[in-house]
Amino acid sequence: MNIANKEVVVTGAGGFIASHLVEELVRRGANVKAFVHYNSRNDYGLLNLVDSDVLKEIEVSMGDITDPFFVRNVTKGADVVFHLAALIGIPYSYVAPENYINVNIKGTMNVLQAGLDNNVEKIVHTSTSETYGTAQYTPIDESHPLQGQSPYSASKIGADKIAESYYRSFDLPVATIRPFNTYGPRQSARAVIPTIISQALTKDEIHIGSLSPVRDMTFVKDTVKGFISVAESEKSIGEVINIGSGKGYTIGDILNTILSILGKEDMKIIEKQERIRPEKSEVMELICDNSRAKELLGWEPDFPLSQGLQQTVEWLSAYTNLYKTDKYII
Repeated sequence: MNIANKEVVVTGAGGFIASHLVEELVRRGANVKAFVHYNSRNDYGLLNLVDSDVLKEIEVSMGDITDPFFVRNVTKGADVVFHLAALIGIPYSYVAPENYINVNIKGTMNVLQAGLDNNVEKIVHTSTSETYGTAQYTPIDESHPLQGQSPYSASKIGADKIAESYYRSFDLPVATIRPFNTYGPRQSARAVIPTIISQALTKDEIHIGSLSPVRDMTFVKDTVKGFISVAESEKSIGEVINIGSGKGYTIGDILNTILSILGKEDMKIIEKQERIRPEKSEVMELICDNSRAKELLGWEPDFPLSQGLQQTVEWLSAYTNLYKTDKYII
């Protein structure tokens, strides 16, 4: 499949990765319908920050992923559905777990059933490396056991299994992409990299959680390339495919790289207890085995961490006003 000229729906289009995906789909010639969460302000989320020449090319549809009637209507006539709508903040899942079940599991089932009813040609369902929990071995391949170490990760495991069941039970052409930690321009302050950068740009010290967890950080343009590769490949149907750089860095390593880019190596760092995940919920190591993506899709990352962080710092320096550095965002 070539994505050009296809009728494409992107759920959760107002989010971080999805807004970049919408941009790239338009540039590749797809006809894009952006499904964003309804609000009375007519606010398109991060789509408001995409290039104006891209925004005018997309059709925005506002609704709710938990409403099966709306989801069925918005996906009528679609060739491809990229399903990214989800609640993703891990700390918030500790205080509002039922929301995660409703949005992440029931919302996913709505998309799958709508795809089945509307004879959609391909559904790309979005998972997360958090479904693996703390690694039993590294790098982590797709056969690694799944562990619900937070209500968020448990809800995503449930969504992934619902997607698998629709493929096995109904031959629905669904593929699951499992990105490792994605970062880049427009990411919210609930994520560690924009939290570090925004504080480094505006404050005299950085408040952060644990510095020891290891993460595989993938620049958003590489993740988007992975989404489109999964959609275009016939080999991806019924598969779960990791997308990650294959390299792990501690949060402390990432922080030091950011401070070096900014020339603020001597900044004071304070570990704050409220930013540290519960001991049995913290995921200590995530490093991607991306060999399946390379084999099936021919995908591999283009951006080393230093280059991706440089672009993220440059973008966030121009949009610091969007970040509330005096508050801990969950």
